[in-house]
Amino acid sequence: MPSSPNRLVATIFGAVYLVVGLLGFLATGRVAFVGPEGGLLLGIFEVNPLHNIAHLIIGAALLTAGLTSVRASKSANITVGVIYLLLGIVGFFIVDTPANILALNTADHFLHLVSAIVLLAVGFAADRAPYGGVARA
Repeated sequence: MPSSPNRLVATIFGAVYLVVGLLGFLATGRVAFVGPEGGLLLGIFEVNPLHNIAHLIIGAALLTAGLTSVRASKSANITVGVIYLLLGIVGFFIVDTPANILALNTADHFLHLVSAIVLLAVGFAADRAPYGGVARA
């Protein structure tokens, strides 16, 4: 198992988002590939096939980074954290518009914001080497 907080978080989040992406296809059998309407994953989170693919891409990026190095996982955590922070905020404004191509709902927004907070907190606070560098592991 990875030894740094960034590698651990990237690995766990990556694996979870890969599973969520795969499970999402079970909920999207009869919905459009892109659009504001989707199926419910776990009875709460609205998803469509594009949303599932986004989860698979993000999951693969985080898992790969987590299994590669501290530097890669720290970068991935921060990058995905920023993306999820923006998506979590913007999602509230596009939920009932044609711009909602990922079929986002309120539960998705809060999950994206929580994910962003964890990823950014670990990405910025953990694995810091003295004098501003990145610890190696």
